[in-house]
Amino acid sequence: MDIKLWFKEYLAQYTPYKTYWNYEDGCVLKAAADLYRATGDADFRAFVLDYVSAWVEEDGSIPKYEIRQYNSDSINAGKALFFALDETGEARYRQAIEFHMQRLREHPRCACGSFWHKQLYPNQIWLDGLYMVQPLYMAYEMRFGGMEKTADIVRQFTNVRRMLWNKDKGLNYHACDESKTMFWADRETGCSANFWLRSTGWYLMALADTIGLCREELYEHYRALVDIFRESLRGVLQYQAKDGLFYQVIDHPEAVGNYTETSGSAMVAYALLKGVRLGILDPEKYLPIGKRVFEAIVDTKLRAEEDGVIRLTDICWVAGLGPEKNPNRDGSVAYYLSEPRKSDDAKGVGPFIMAFSEYLLAQ
Repeated sequence: MDIKLWFKEYLAQYTPYKTYWNYEDGCVLKAAADLYRATGDADFRAFVLDYVSAWVEEDGSIPKYEIRQYNSDSINAGKALFFALDETGEARYRQAIEFHMQRLREHPRCACGSFWHKQLYPNQIWLDGLYMVQPLYMAYEMRFGGMEKTADIVRQFTNVRRMLWNKDKGLNYHACDESKTMFWADRETGCSANFWLRSTGWYLMALADTIGLCREELYEHYRALVDIFRESLRGVLQYQAKDGLFYQVIDHPEAVGNYTETSGSAMVAYALLKGVRLGILDPEKYLPIGKRVFEAIVDTKLRAEEDGVIRLTDICWVAGLGPEKNPNRDGSVAYYLSEPRKSDDAKGVGPFIMAFSEYLLAQ
């Protein structure tokens, strides 16, 4: 099918995911920007610019940004501001980028130096947060920050490698509680119990995007990120299903109710295809794998539902850990499989179109 046309129709009826500045919209914005760069179709450029113009005031402020939550998710949509600045040259977007960086300067940190995931989750590192924050942080450092904080960015990835990596499984746990006090945290490591596909996907995309922004002359930092990226990809590829996709709980395909999940699989495809384009993955080995994952999504997950409308299906709606008032979110296999599946959710469509853009560039 014509995926570009399908996405145009999706955008034509898209409404903001939430009433405030949010990461879900950020995924769709990045997807539209990526597809504009891949195709030159001005409709995708217009979607991004229309969106940010409506949310960013002339002085660069974003009134609907929820500042006091100290939420790493809120940073993600800020990536679109770099695109808007490049395309329009308007000063308000430069000011809005600085607004986001000020949020990071004020953001609470763990003792190890990593950002808290959010104020609701103190002392916790989630893989999701690396995607929300680090590519924007790196973009800022390379363009406006004099590259002074590059070591801080890399440290946040090496902290994940040190604290969340299971070398026997070749996978990173979803999260780690540095205080080791949360009900879902292992009392020795602080890590959650299982390996959720989308969290792994967020992390792989975070690495691919951050590497793509980092200057190669910063050799030690660049090399550290590339090594972690390659290791992380090798780990998850061990668990690729026969249909080419990956399971919601990555290493438990036998679990009753487990399924090949769309958003996380799209994220793996994106990371593979972009890694090849960046020259950090062997094209002979990894390009066919990346294409296979993307094509499997098109073949098995982009399908007509009961009303005859073609939608992107089998997207995990949401998954998390805690807080205390929500003990069901305990990180168990049963928990991850209990979360509902949605169609056409932004968290799946965004990465799917990002992967599509890389797929087009690989042709």
